[in-house]
Amino acid sequence: MNGGSLSSRLFKIEPDEIAALVWSCAYFFCLLCGYYILRPLREAMAAAGDVRNLKWLYLGTLTSMLVASVVFAAITTRYPRRTFIPIAYRFFAVNLLIFFVALTTLPESSQVHLGRVFFVWVSVFNLFVVSVFWSFMADLFTNAQGRRLFAFIAVGGTLGQICGSLVARYLAEPLGAVNLLLVTVVLLECACRVVNVLNRQTPAIPLPAPSANPQQAPVGGGALAGLKRVFSSPYLTGIAIFIVCYTISSTFLYVTKIQVGTQHTTDQDGRVAFFANIDFWTGVATVLAQVFLTSRLIARLGVGPTLGVLPLITLIGFGLLGVAFWRPGTLDIVWVLVAFEATRRAGNYAISRPAREVLFTVVPREDKYKAKNVIDTFVYRAGDQIGIWVADGLMALQWTAAALCFTMVPWAAGWLAVGLVLGRRQRELAARR
Repeated sequence: MNGGSLSSRLFKIEPDEIAALVWSCAYFFCLLCGYYILRPLREAMAAAGDVRNLKWLYLGTLTSMLVASVVFAAITTRYPRRTFIPIAYRFFAVNLLIFFVALTTLPESSQVHLGRVFFVWVSVFNLFVVSVFWSFMADLFTNAQGRRLFAFIAVGGTLGQICGSLVARYLAEPLGAVNLLLVTVVLLECACRVVNVLNRQTPAIPLPAPSANPQQAPVGGGALAGLKRVFSSPYLTGIAIFIVCYTISSTFLYVTKIQVGTQHTTDQDGRVAFFANIDFWTGVATVLAQVFLTSRLIARLGVGPTLGVLPLITLIGFGLLGVAFWRPGTLDIVWVLVAFEATRRAGNYAISRPAREVLFTVVPREDKYKAKNVIDTFVYRAGDQIGIWVADGLMALQWTAAALCFTMVPWAAGWLAVGLVLGRRQRELAARR
């Protein structure tokens, strides 16, 4: 049995899709590897600049997201796909070179302010480059292909996350953390080269509109079209609501995790081990689910029920945490949190994110790049901002940890309903196309 037939039988991957699938994985690997090299430096500079206590930085990040989305939309209006994607990544690469020069030449007294700027920049970089990646995937593959292949493509990102973390961990001291910025610059250039390869493979991939060659034509429309479409299209508005539901629940879980980590570990090393344990099991669960579970879930259940997996995990997890806080001794809070966090993050990376990206395979090309970018960046950070305000407000009112957790149970139920409605609408749009 040859490799092509084996992949087709086990994973529903057709032989003529393997090359594009491998290059897409390599593309995502480069992006997330680069980000996870930057992330520890951002955290170190954040601690030095005390940026976590400056809430205006979150507002600065939100504003930067909006500006970046509008500028990117203007570029997509004027240039074709094969041009504007490399422009976006090389823009960030040039920014990194500027940061490298600043960090190695400016006096130490300026590092606090530079750290705050870098914190905002990395927050924008992370969401923006990943959003552009998934926009390209939704444009490159059809709806049917996305349902089968997106989970496998996500494996490339997970491996990049692991590799980037290892590079930062073992090379930061011998090479110098600032010098690792140059590694991310190289990875961004590699991503640009892979984009060129994938664009050349487009004719071999079935397209929604065979008469059109997307890499040769600009997306069209106006610079503000993405913002307008998000609030004028019920389908896109539903996706935006789904994202806000996710980000607000993530904020509440983050607050709970910090409370548990503070209460149940007494030293810094113990806290590091506690959170590292969550990260380890998350990585294991994510890769296993991406390879063996997600595509089968989408094929058998459909996009809507697959989108509902993460809200269901969230509903059950917050319910168990609420009981653990409400009735101490009933459940072990630490293990409930570890299991919940690992399962939820794996569910997001391995199941919810690939299914969510399938939603964009049935919208017009302009929405794939412009509206999607607004949702993945500005709307995402807006949800973070709302979550921070709500969580802080409830804690100021002396809400207990149990009350915060129980609040998320009906919230997750509503989120689940949104996912099911989106799945039904996606199926209708796919049939129409």
